[in-house]
Amino acid sequence: MRIIIIGAGVIGTTTAWYLHQAGHQVHVIDRAAEPASETSFANGGLLHASHAEPWNAPGVVGQLLRWIGREESPLLLRAREIPRLTRWGLGFLRNSSRSRFERNTVVNTRLAIHSLRRLQALRRETGIRYADSQSGIIKIFRDAVSMEKALQASRLTADLGLRFSVLDPRQATALEPALADVAHELTGAIYYPDDESGDACLFTRRLAALAQQQGVEFEQGVSVERLQRDGDRLSGLITSAGPRTADLYILAAGSFSPGLARQVGLRLPIYPVKGYSHTAPVNGWRDAPTIPMIDDANKVVMSILDDRIRMAGTAEFAGFDTTLEHRRADNVFRQVLKTFPTLEDRLTPADLTPWCGLRPLTMDGPPILGPTPIRNLQLNTGAGHLGWTFACGAASLVAESVAGSEPSIPLDGLGYNRFA
Repeated sequence: MRIIIIGAGVIGTTTAWYLHQAGHQVHVIDRAAEPASETSFANGGLLHASHAEPWNAPGVVGQLLRWIGREESPLLLRAREIPRLTRWGLGFLRNSSRSRFERNTVVNTRLAIHSLRRLQALRRETGIRYADSQSGIIKIFRDAVSMEKALQASRLTADLGLRFSVLDPRQATALEPALADVAHELTGAIYYPDDESGDACLFTRRLAALAQQQGVEFEQGVSVERLQRDGDRLSGLITSAGPRTADLYILAAGSFSPGLARQVGLRLPIYPVKGYSHTAPVNGWRDAPTIPMIDDANKVVMSILDDRIRMAGTAEFAGFDTTLEHRRADNVFRQVLKTFPTLEDRLTPADLTPWCGLRPLTMDGPPILGPTPIRNLQLNTGAGHLGWTFACGAASLVAESVAGSEPSIPLDGLGYNRFA
């Protein structure tokens, strides 16, 4: 079967890989010059089943409203976006009840664990490397209430296979000596040994190169302008380089998926949430952490990607505005300094490379995978801040859906039909 995939980020590229491995002729179209040039370019670098809960935890909507216009806040809602957020925001609020939040946490964690296992298998099969580390992730806490909430979420998904260890400050420092400067500030930490880290952009581009060697076509620098529908099927695409046709189409265009889907009568409740990161050289930091870190209080993450430090965090509800607000990006660095204060002496402003990208967030949290009412259109979109974590698992599930085979994990809570 000839299949066109719209989008060459980590989601679209992994989907292309698994579909090609299943014997299909795959053609990927993306508007950027190279794969992984947008959302997948410089994310936090973490692959974590441990932190897969949706963003709409009970109480977060109130926090978001209190933080309107506060540039230093971890969640920033631009006032101008409130009118555009009404419908999506009501769904986000509706899904922030305790029961729905816990249900969607289970859905996300199950997919994340499955995805990490598929990534491990892919690594064994191909030998692909991408500044990756399998040293787990440590999540640190500065108050007991936040730590208990995180433990509740971890216990909720322990029977799915999520492994974790609860550490006091002394144990946390013994595991990760780089935390010594702030050990006196910590309530404790949770260590997740099965989580990983790696450069999503490097992974995507290397996997794309492997796929091309095997016959997958990547058409870069070409925009998909319109989907054409004929009854219950797509008849083709109109692109900036002319028409394109296939037997089956996969929409994996991240935050831009809803606009394309709307052309053929499908509503995808996805909102673009802007995230920020800084990348810097290690600069001979001998005592750099060896375990990627999530700082719960300051809402930032940090990982070492070979000779680079990746720091990421914050969420900004600003629509499709991709303006890099330096104050927001610099705040990520300032929050990281609260845990690793010696970094300030090691890095100059010239060492820091800021970036921002749009995370395609569904109103309930899980991504949207698989069939649609249009018989030859399937979806792999809406992964939010978990696109890197979900990539291999979601892609392999879509490949199973295309084949009509039994899914490797339950698809409850992942399909388009939950919004129909």
